[in-house]
Amino acid sequence: MKLQQLRYIWEVSRHDLNVSATAQSLYTSQPGISKQIRLLEDELGVEIFSRSGKHLTRVTTAGAEVLEVAGQILGKVENIKQLAQEYSSPNKGSLSIATTHTQARYALPEVIGSFIERYPDVSLHMHQGTPVQISELAADGDVDFAIATEALDLFNNLLMMPCYRWNRCILVPKDHPLCQVSELTLEEVAQHPLVTYVFGFTGRSKLDEAFRQKGLDPKVVFTATDADVIKTYVRLGLGIGIVAHMAYDPVQDSDLVALEAKHLFKSSVTSVGFRRGTYLRSFMYDFIERFAPHLNRDVVDAACSIGPKDDLDKFFAAFDLPEY
Repeated sequence: MKLQQLRYIWEVSRHDLNVSATAQSLYTSQPGISKQIRLLEDELGVEIFSRSGKHLTRVTTAGAEVLEVAGQILGKVENIKQLAQEYSSPNKGSLSIATTHTQARYALPEVIGSFIERYPDVSLHMHQGTPVQISELAADGDVDFAIATEALDLFNNLLMMPCYRWNRCILVPKDHPLCQVSELTLEEVAQHPLVTYVFGFTGRSKLDEAFRQKGLDPKVVFTATDADVIKTYVRLGLGIGIVAHMAYDPVQDSDLVALEAKHLFKSSVTSVGFRRGTYLRSFMYDFIERFAPHLNRDVVDAACSIGPKDDLDKFFAAFDLPEY
Protein backbone atom coordinates (compact mmCIF):
# COMPACT_ATOMS: atom_id res chain seq x y z
CA MET A 1 0.00 0.00 0.00
CA LYS A 2 1.35 3.39 -1.01
CA LEU A 3 0.48 6.84 0.24
CA GLN A 4 -0.06 7.94 -3.35
CA GLN A 5 -2.73 5.27 -3.79
CA LEU A 6 -4.62 6.61 -0.78
CA ARG A 7 -4.36 10.11 -2.21
CA TYR A 8 -5.77 8.89 -5.53
CA ILE A 9 -8.85 7.21 -4.04
CA TRP A 10 -9.45 10.21 -1.78
CA GLU A 11 -9.27 12.69 -4.64
CA VAL A 12 -11.40 10.52 -6.93
CA SER A 13 -14.12 10.43 -4.29
CA ARG A 14 -13.98 14.22 -4.00
CA HIS A 15 -14.23 14.67 -7.77
CA ASP A 16 -17.55 12.78 -7.99
CA LEU A 17 -15.75 9.60 -9.15
CA ASN A 18 -14.51 11.42 -12.26
CA VAL A 19 -11.03 9.96 -12.83
CA SER A 20 -10.30 12.33 -15.71
CA ALA A 21 -11.01 15.41 -13.58
CA THR A 22 -8.95 13.92 -10.76
CA ALA A 23 -6.01 13.34 -13.09
CA GLN A 24 -6.16 16.96 -14.26
CA SER A 25 -6.22 18.28 -10.71
CA LEU A 26 -3.23 16.13 -9.73
CA TYR A 27 -1.31 16.75 -12.99
CA THR A 28 -1.03 13.07 -13.76
CA SER A 29 -2.53 10.58 -16.20
CA GLN A 30 -5.96 8.97 -16.02
CA PRO A 31 -4.66 5.45 -16.79
CA GLY A 32 -2.05 5.83 -14.04
CA ILE A 33 -4.69 6.63 -11.44
CA SER A 34 -6.96 3.80 -12.59
CA LYS A 35 -4.07 1.34 -12.42
CA GLN A 36 -3.07 2.38 -8.90
CA ILE A 37 -6.66 2.12 -7.66
CA ARG A 38 -6.88 -1.41 -9.07
CA LEU A 39 -3.58 -2.37 -7.45
CA LEU A 40 -4.80 -1.08 -4.09
CA GLU A 41 -8.11 -2.95 -4.41
CA ASP A 42 -6.25 -6.15 -5.32
CA GLU A 43 -4.00 -5.76 -2.30
CA LEU A 44 -6.93 -5.13 0.04
CA GLY A 45 -9.10 -7.82 -1.48
CA VAL A 46 -12.16 -5.52 -1.72
CA GLU A 47 -13.55 -3.12 -4.29
CA ILE A 48 -13.46 0.51 -3.20
CA PHE A 49 -15.55 1.63 -6.18
CA SER A 50 -18.27 -0.12 -8.16
CA ARG A 51 -17.90 0.06 -11.93
CA SER A 52 -19.95 0.03 -15.09
CA GLY A 53 -17.53 -0.70 -17.89
CA LYS A 54 -14.63 1.71 -17.49
CA HIS A 55 -16.61 4.17 -15.37
CA LEU A 56 -16.77 4.34 -11.59
CA THR A 57 -20.41 4.46 -10.50
CA ARG A 58 -20.43 4.54 -6.70
CA VAL A 59 -18.41 4.02 -3.54
CA THR A 60 -18.90 0.55 -2.08
CA THR A 61 -19.75 -0.03 1.58
CA ALA A 62 -16.20 -1.22 2.26
CA GLY A 63 -14.87 1.63 0.15
CA ALA A 64 -16.64 4.22 2.30
CA GLU A 65 -14.84 2.94 5.39
CA VAL A 66 -11.51 2.75 3.56
CA LEU A 67 -11.96 6.34 2.39
CA GLU A 68 -12.72 7.54 5.91
CA VAL A 69 -9.47 6.06 7.22
CA ALA A 70 -7.56 7.27 4.15
CA GLY A 71 -8.75 10.81 4.83
CA GLN A 72 -7.52 10.57 8.41
CA ILE A 73 -4.13 9.27 7.27
CA LEU A 74 -3.72 12.01 4.66
CA GLY A 75 -4.66 14.60 7.27
CA LYS A 76 -1.99 13.27 9.63
CA VAL A 77 0.57 13.33 6.81
CA GLU A 78 -0.25 17.01 6.25
CA ASN A 79 0.09 17.61 9.99
CA ILE A 80 3.57 16.06 9.92
CA LYS A 81 4.58 18.43 7.12
CA GLN A 82 3.23 21.42 9.04
CA LEU A 83 4.98 20.30 12.23
CA ALA A 84 8.31 19.97 10.41
CA GLN A 85 7.90 23.43 8.89
CA GLU A 86 7.15 24.86 12.32
CA TYR A 87 10.64 23.80 13.41
CA SER A 88 12.53 24.49 10.20
CA SER A 89 10.85 27.79 9.18
CA PRO A 90 8.50 29.00 11.94
CA ASN A 91 7.61 32.25 10.17
CA LYS A 92 7.27 30.88 6.65
CA GLY A 93 4.39 29.03 5.07
CA SER A 94 0.89 29.69 3.82
CA LEU A 95 -2.49 30.43 5.35
CA SER A 96 -5.75 29.97 3.47
CA ILE A 97 -9.03 31.47 4.64
CA ALA A 98 -12.54 30.99 3.28
CA THR A 99 -15.04 33.68 4.15
CA THR A 100 -17.95 35.79 2.93
CA HIS A 101 -17.82 39.18 1.27
CA THR A 102 -18.95 40.96 4.44
CA GLN A 103 -16.12 39.50 6.52
CA ALA A 104 -13.52 40.03 3.78
CA ARG A 105 -14.61 43.60 3.09
CA TYR A 106 -15.37 44.94 6.57
CA ALA A 107 -14.04 42.70 9.37
CA LEU A 108 -10.73 41.34 8.09
CA PRO A 109 -8.72 44.13 6.37
CA GLU A 110 -6.99 45.51 9.49
CA VAL A 111 -6.30 42.01 10.80
CA ILE A 112 -4.82 40.87 7.52
CA GLY A 113 -2.79 44.07 7.17
CA SER A 114 -1.16 43.64 10.57
CA PHE A 115 -0.67 39.90 10.00
CA ILE A 116 1.14 40.41 6.68
CA GLU A 117 3.33 43.07 8.27
CA ARG A 118 4.28 40.64 11.06
CA TYR A 119 4.70 37.61 8.77
CA PRO A 120 5.95 38.81 5.37
CA ASP A 121 7.02 35.28 4.41
CA VAL A 122 3.60 33.74 4.97
CA SER A 123 1.52 33.74 1.80
CA LEU A 124 -2.13 34.42 2.53
CA HIS A 125 -4.92 33.14 0.29
CA MET A 126 -8.55 34.18 0.61
CA HIS A 127 -11.50 32.30 -0.87
CA GLN A 128 -14.96 33.84 -0.98
CA GLY A 129 -18.18 31.90 -1.25
CA THR A 130 -21.48 31.03 0.35
CA PRO A 131 -21.40 29.99 4.01
CA VAL A 132 -22.02 26.37 2.99
CA GLN A 133 -19.18 26.48 0.44
CA ILE A 134 -16.90 28.08 3.01
CA SER A 135 -17.67 25.44 5.63
CA GLU A 136 -17.21 22.63 3.13
CA LEU A 137 -13.79 23.95 2.08
CA ALA A 138 -12.64 23.89 5.70
CA ALA A 139 -14.25 20.52 6.45
CA ASP A 140 -12.50 18.98 3.43
CA GLY A 141 -9.15 20.51 4.38
CA ASP A 142 -8.97 22.72 1.29
CA VAL A 143 -8.53 25.82 3.47
CA ASP A 144 -7.15 26.30 6.95
CA PHE A 145 -9.90 28.49 8.39
CA ALA A 146 -13.53 29.25 7.66
CA ILE A 147 -14.89 32.56 8.93
CA ALA A 148 -18.64 32.97 8.68
CA THR A 149 -21.90 33.52 10.54
CA GLU A 150 -24.05 30.82 8.96
CA ALA A 151 -23.65 27.09 8.17
CA LEU A 152 -20.51 26.28 10.17
CA ASP A 153 -22.46 23.89 12.39
CA LEU A 154 -23.45 21.73 9.39
CA PHE A 155 -20.14 19.86 9.52
CA ASN A 156 -19.37 17.75 12.57
CA ASN A 157 -15.63 17.67 11.89
CA LEU A 158 -15.31 21.45 12.20
CA LEU A 159 -14.28 23.03 15.48
CA MET A 160 -16.08 26.38 15.74
CA MET A 161 -15.07 29.20 18.04
CA PRO A 162 -17.15 32.39 18.46
CA CYS A 163 -15.34 35.62 17.58
CA TYR A 164 -17.78 38.51 17.96
CA ARG A 165 -21.43 39.52 17.93
CA TRP A 166 -22.78 41.93 15.35
CA ASN A 167 -26.00 43.80 14.81
CA ARG A 168 -27.94 45.19 11.88
CA CYS A 169 -29.01 48.61 10.73
CA ILE A 170 -31.71 49.86 8.37
CA LEU A 171 -30.32 51.91 5.47
CA VAL A 172 -32.51 54.60 3.92
CA PRO A 173 -31.98 57.75 1.83
CA LYS A 174 -31.78 60.97 3.86
CA ASP A 175 -35.28 62.09 2.85
CA HIS A 176 -36.98 58.79 3.72
CA PRO A 177 -40.05 58.94 6.04
CA LEU A 178 -38.49 56.40 8.45
CA CYS A 179 -35.87 59.01 9.35
CA GLN A 180 -38.59 60.81 11.31
CA VAL A 181 -39.37 57.75 13.48
CA SER A 182 -37.69 57.89 16.89
CA GLU A 183 -37.58 54.10 17.41
CA LEU A 184 -38.44 51.73 14.59
CA THR A 185 -40.78 48.77 14.95
CA LEU A 186 -40.81 45.66 12.78
CA GLU A 187 -44.32 46.57 11.67
CA GLU A 188 -43.05 49.89 10.30
CA VAL A 189 -40.10 48.22 8.58
CA ALA A 190 -42.37 45.58 7.00
CA GLN A 191 -44.47 48.29 5.34
CA HIS A 192 -41.59 49.06 2.97
CA PRO A 193 -39.98 46.93 0.24
CA LEU A 194 -36.76 45.36 1.55
CA VAL A 195 -33.32 45.00 0.02
CA THR A 196 -31.15 42.59 1.99
CA TYR A 197 -28.91 39.53 2.00
CA VAL A 198 -29.58 36.28 0.17
CA PHE A 199 -30.93 33.58 2.49
CA GLY A 200 -28.05 31.71 4.14
CA PHE A 201 -25.76 34.76 4.05
CA THR A 202 -24.69 37.10 6.84
CA GLY A 203 -27.28 36.25 9.46
CA ARG A 204 -30.27 36.37 7.10
CA SER A 205 -31.94 33.57 9.09
CA LYS A 206 -32.15 35.80 12.21
CA LEU A 207 -33.84 38.50 10.14
CA ASP A 208 -36.47 36.13 8.75
CA GLU A 209 -37.07 34.67 12.21
CA ALA A 210 -37.81 38.10 13.69
CA PHE A 211 -40.50 38.88 11.11
CA ARG A 212 -41.98 35.39 11.38
CA GLN A 213 -42.35 35.63 15.16
CA LYS A 214 -44.37 38.82 14.69
CA GLY A 215 -46.54 37.22 12.01
CA LEU A 216 -45.19 39.62 9.39
CA ASP A 217 -44.48 38.80 5.76
CA PRO A 218 -42.37 41.66 4.40
CA LYS A 219 -41.86 42.13 0.68
CA VAL A 220 -38.23 41.37 -0.14
CA VAL A 221 -37.76 42.89 -3.59
CA PHE A 222 -34.03 42.33 -4.04
CA THR A 223 -31.36 40.15 -2.42
CA ALA A 224 -27.59 40.10 -2.80
CA THR A 225 -24.54 38.57 -1.16
CA ASP A 226 -22.70 41.89 -1.14
CA ALA A 227 -23.59 44.79 1.18
CA ASP A 228 -22.18 47.29 -1.32
CA VAL A 229 -24.64 46.01 -3.93
CA ILE A 230 -27.48 46.32 -1.42
CA LYS A 231 -26.50 49.94 -0.74
CA THR A 232 -26.46 50.68 -4.47
CA TYR A 233 -30.06 49.54 -4.89
CA VAL A 234 -31.17 51.45 -1.81
CA ARG A 235 -29.74 54.55 -3.49
CA LEU A 236 -31.76 53.70 -6.61
CA GLY A 237 -34.93 53.73 -4.52
CA LEU A 238 -35.68 50.03 -4.84
CA GLY A 239 -36.36 49.68 -1.12
CA ILE A 240 -34.87 50.06 2.35
CA GLY A 241 -31.75 48.06 3.12
CA ILE A 242 -31.03 45.75 6.03
CA VAL A 243 -27.31 45.10 6.40
CA ALA A 244 -24.68 44.37 9.02
CA HIS A 245 -23.97 47.60 10.91
CA MET A 246 -20.25 47.20 10.17
CA ALA A 247 -21.06 47.57 6.45
CA TYR A 248 -22.14 51.20 6.92
CA ASP A 249 -19.36 53.75 6.46
CA PRO A 250 -20.40 57.24 7.69
CA VAL A 251 -18.01 58.88 5.21
CA GLN A 252 -18.47 56.80 2.06
CA ASP A 253 -22.18 56.28 2.73
CA SER A 254 -22.92 59.84 3.84
CA ASP A 255 -25.86 60.00 1.40
CA LEU A 256 -27.58 57.25 3.40
CA VAL A 257 -28.86 57.15 6.96
CA ALA A 258 -28.23 54.10 9.17
CA LEU A 259 -31.19 53.59 11.49
CA GLU A 260 -30.62 51.54 14.64
CA ALA A 261 -32.09 48.03 14.41
CA LYS A 262 -30.37 46.35 17.35
CA HIS A 263 -33.69 46.17 19.20
CA LEU A 264 -35.47 44.57 16.22
CA PHE A 265 -33.25 41.59 15.45
CA LYS A 266 -31.22 39.23 17.60
CA SER A 267 -27.48 39.73 17.27
CA SER A 268 -25.57 37.20 15.17
CA VAL A 269 -22.24 35.59 16.00
CA THR A 270 -19.36 35.26 13.58
CA SER A 271 -17.16 32.23 14.22
CA VAL A 272 -13.87 30.88 13.00
CA GLY A 273 -13.79 27.17 12.24
CA PHE A 274 -11.16 24.64 11.28
CA ARG A 275 -11.06 20.91 10.84
CA ARG A 276 -10.63 18.96 14.06
CA GLY A 277 -7.20 17.40 14.35
CA THR A 278 -5.52 20.11 12.28
CA TYR A 279 -1.98 20.98 13.35
CA LEU A 280 -1.93 24.72 13.94
CA ARG A 281 1.27 26.61 13.17
CA SER A 282 2.28 29.42 15.54
CA PHE A 283 1.28 32.04 12.97
CA MET A 284 -2.14 30.39 12.71
CA TYR A 285 -2.69 30.82 16.45
CA ASP A 286 -1.56 34.41 16.07
CA PHE A 287 -4.01 35.08 13.23
CA ILE A 288 -6.92 33.76 15.28
CA GLU A 289 -5.95 35.93 18.26
CA ARG A 290 -5.58 39.03 16.07
CA PHE A 291 -9.09 38.47 14.73
CA ALA A 292 -10.60 37.53 18.11
CA PRO A 293 -8.33 38.61 21.01
CA HIS A 294 -10.11 36.37 23.53
CA LEU A 295 -9.09 33.31 21.48
CA ASN A 296 -5.49 33.06 22.62
CA ARG A 297 -3.43 29.91 22.26
CA ASP A 298 -4.46 28.46 25.62
CA VAL A 299 -8.16 28.99 24.87
CA VAL A 300 -7.85 27.46 21.38
CA ASP A 301 -5.99 24.43 22.76
CA ALA A 302 -8.62 24.01 25.47
CA ALA A 303 -11.38 24.17 22.85
CA CYS A 304 -9.58 21.56 20.74
CA SER A 305 -9.68 19.14 23.67
CA ILE A 306 -13.47 19.43 24.03
CA GLY A 307 -15.53 16.89 22.13
CA PRO A 308 -19.32 17.33 21.97
CA LYS A 309 -20.69 20.59 20.56
CA ASP A 310 -22.88 21.11 23.64
CA ASP A 311 -19.79 21.03 25.87
CA LEU A 312 -18.02 23.47 23.56
CA ASP A 313 -21.00 25.84 23.70
CA LYS A 314 -20.93 25.70 27.51
CA PHE A 315 -17.19 26.44 27.49
CA PHE A 316 -17.63 29.58 25.39
CA ALA A 317 -20.80 30.71 27.19
CA ALA A 318 -18.58 32.23 29.88
CA PHE A 319 -16.84 34.50 27.35
CA ASP A 320 -18.02 38.08 26.91
CA LEU A 321 -17.81 38.53 23.14
CA PRO A 322 -17.12 41.92 21.54
CA GLU A 323 -20.25 43.40 19.96
CA TYR A 324 -20.45 45.64 16.90
